[in-house]
Amino acid sequence: MKRMSRREKQAHTRSCLIASAAKVFAQRGLDKASIDEVAEDAGYTKGAFYANFKNKEELFLAMLDERFAARLEEIDRAAHAEGDPPQQARQAAAEFIQAIAADDEWERLFFEFSAFAARNEDFRQELVTRYRTLRSRMAGIYRRRFEELQMEPPIPPDHLALMSIAMANGIAMERLLEPELVSEELYAKMLETFFTGVGAMWERAGARQPDPA
Repeated sequence: MKRMSRREKQAHTRSCLIASAAKVFAQRGLDKASIDEVAEDAGYTKGAFYANFKNKEELFLAMLDERFAARLEEIDRAAHAEGDPPQQARQAAAEFIQAIAADDEWERLFFEFSAFAARNEDFRQELVTRYRTLRSRMAGIYRRRFEELQMEPPIPPDHLALMSIAMANGIAMERLLEPELVSEELYAKMLETFFTGVGAMWERAGARQPDPA
């Protein structure tokens, strides 16, 4: 078996710590979970933890970076799938529900850390920075898609991104509370309805434009 390089070993250690943190934080909560518990679950020492992360908050933010990157890939993939925007929205919804269904712990963790951010200003600022980056990149995806369709967006793409995130967070909360009521189809219908409405707004705006002379 090929020996891992130093960089590969560090990446593997980080990956193991992140996986263990998701488990320990979900079981114990951020405040009660200790770095020792995370390191022990991952099979490492506390020193290995501090070689990769400054504290528990930085570890969670690394987890969030991974999740946001995966979410952007899903949106970009759906935006370039076959079909009109409402159909593409259904595809994005299906992938989102499948992703959160595959990892129920993440939903609980996300809302716990959101509550923690409300009590910790430094952590809130870090969380907001990442959210702004996510929204900016989502807005870029929407903007490029409108350009490909030769459409003038009836709603600014950054507002569309914010609305999309709000809907995703809302459906995640509902699924956490009553999972039996929140199906893949429900969220798909929500996004399809939303983007059908966006399309209708664009058509009405076009209809109000005067004919060229």
